[in-house]
Amino acid sequence: MSEEKVQGPASYFPFIEKKYGQPIQHWLTLLDGVKELKHMEMVNWLKTEHQMGHGHANALVAYWRAKHDAGAK
Repeated sequence: MSEEKVQGPASYFPFIEKKYGQPIQHWLTLLDGVKELKHMEMVNWLKTEHQMGHGHANALVAYWRAKHDAGAK
């Protein structure tokens, strides 16, 4: 059997953890604190406050939003 390849925003997670030295849960918890912001506002917040690249920030926010939107239904 072959392992199923991770796709979508989660495919960035190993690179985010390696580059920024924090587990993904750290970033998701930080996003909980700014949940009133819109998607791009969250992305820009990660970029300016945590010097994160756009692709990594967008992947985290997309993943966070998908999890929270699914839980809200």
